[in-house]
Amino acid sequence: MLKAEKLFYSYDNGEKKIEAVLDNLNLNIKKGEFVAILGHNGCGKSTLAKHFNGLLTPLGGNVYVAGINTKDEEKIWEIRRQVGMVFQNPDNQIVANVVEEDVAFAPENLGIPSTEIRQRVDEALKTVDMYHYRKHAPHLLSGGQKQRVAIAGAIAMRPECIVMDEPTAMLDPMGRAEVMETILKLKARENMTVVLITHYMDEAAQADRVIVMDDGRVVIDDVPRKVFSQVELLKSLGLDVPQVTELAYELNSNGIEIAYDVLTVTECADKIMDYVRSVKSGN
Repeated sequence: MLKAEKLFYSYDNGEKKIEAVLDNLNLNIKKGEFVAILGHNGCGKSTLAKHFNGLLTPLGGNVYVAGINTKDEEKIWEIRRQVGMVFQNPDNQIVANVVEEDVAFAPENLGIPSTEIRQRVDEALKTVDMYHYRKHAPHLLSGGQKQRVAIAGAIAMRPECIVMDEPTAMLDPMGRAEVMETILKLKARENMTVVLITHYMDEAAQADRVIVMDDGRVVIDDVPRKVFSQVELLKSLGLDVPQVTELAYELNSNGIEIAYDVLTVTECADKIMDYVRSVKSGN
């Protein structure tokens, strides 16, 4: 679905080129995957996201969307129909005074017939559980609800893939939970390719695959359990791990030997109970 080959990009500050933001980056994301991308501020995550729907084009190497090279200017609108984007602040994406009008904005600009737009809007709002708010004013919604409206606007385009650049960063825990529930629903029900850029390790732990970036390159690419078990490496990159993984790691550091490739509270509790039983039995 998404492919980067030897991708290079740097920003021009008007005087000289700064250091490469993306440097010989190679990446392949398959259709239907839910991929989380992690990395400290400035590592190139958001720049990579903008390459996935042609907002930026490579200065070196290539990016392909469903086999289409993003450098092909004649195909740029086809690329953007394939890849929907959701950004950090939903207020920056909401353009209308009524929820359903906002979701209809992009399809209208594509010249889609009004009957089909009505169907797309209704389906998109139902997918994100915001259909009952279709007549509401967006500015009266909570942060999580606004972000779900922004997601509905993206999926009304019927994309094959949706890229979310820290969509929960400005939300409270309830809003974050609402957005993550929506993301998992898109993956399960629509088989949509989802790329989630996040600073929240608990969100990344729910992905099929986790990619860790540093200095414009991919340094780790594996399933969440294997990625987060590399606690010391992640910490050296300025990243955290899920809280339960951190707990298991600290217990190990203090002589309580349990596996710390755990991702959920239940898994961690089970490992602790296994340890307690083994101590009691003298093993």
